[in-house]
Amino acid sequence: MSWWGAIKQRVWLRRAPLLHIASDVGQGPVVILVHGIASSAATFNRLIPLLDDRYRCISIDLLGFGGSPAPVDAKYTIEEHVAAIHKTIRSLRLVAPFVLVGHSLGSLLAARFAAQHPEQVSRLILVSPPVYVAPSEISDPRVRLQVGAYLKVYEFMRENKAFTMSTAANISQLFGLKDALEVSERNWVPFMLSLQNCIESQTTVSDIAAVQVPIDVVYGALDQFIPAGTMRILEQMRHVTMHRVEVSDHLVRKRLARAVAHVLDG
Repeated sequence: MSWWGAIKQRVWLRRAPLLHIASDVGQGPVVILVHGIASSAATFNRLIPLLDDRYRCISIDLLGFGGSPAPVDAKYTIEEHVAAIHKTIRSLRLVAPFVLVGHSLGSLLAARFAAQHPEQVSRLILVSPPVYVAPSEISDPRVRLQVGAYLKVYEFMRENKAFTMSTAANISQLFGLKDALEVSERNWVPFMLSLQNCIESQTTVSDIAAVQVPIDVVYGALDQFIPAGTMRILEQMRHVTMHRVEVSDHLVRKRLARAVAHVLDG
C-alpha cells in the first residue's frame, strides 16, 4: 500500500460507520453476535430464542450486509470491518465485558476484535470458523492440497460473478436459506472484497493466539468450508476448547444452535 493509501485507510478507520443493530432482546449478561459473509443477523434466528430468557442478545449486521451501510470507498478489509464493529459496540455504552459470538467470517472478525480489545470481551465463541493458513506453511501434503483447493474455489467465485450469484440463489431456494444466504447485485462488492481481504488473506491463527480470554470453537462435523487440518491447529492452543457437533454443517441450524447455547451456558 502506498503512503497515500495508508493515510486514506487511517482516515477511513477513524470515520468508520455505525452498523445496523438487527436485534437487542432479553436481559442478563450481554452476548454480541456477529454473522458471516453473504448473510445477515438472521443467521442467529434459531440461536437467540435459546438464549434471550437469560442473556441480553445483541446481533449486528456487518458492513455492507443486511441493514448496514455499504460505503462506496470501503475495501472491506478486516481492519475496516472490526473498526465498524468497535464503533457500533462503543455506541451501546456497555458497562461490563461481554461474550462475543462470531459465525463464519464473523468468527474471524471476532477473533481480531478480541485480540485488539481484550478489556471488552469476557469470552469468545467461534462458530464454524473458516480458518486457513497459507499452503506454503502447511507441512502435511494432504492438508496443503485441501487448503489450496479451497482458495482456488474462492478465487473462481470472485472472478465469475454471474456464476456465483446464480449458484447462491439456487442453493438459497433449494435449502430455504433466503435470510441466511444472499449474493446479489446489492451486496456483490462487500461479498467479493470481504472474501478476498478477510477470508482468503487472513491472520486468524495469530489473532486467536493473541486473545487473552477463553475461546470455544463450535463446528459441524459436516462443515463444507473447514479443512480438518486447520481445526487440529486450533485444538493445540491451551486457551481453546473444541466442540465438534455431529450431523451439522456450516450453518447455524437447530442442532448447531443448541450446541452453541450449551457451550455458552457451560
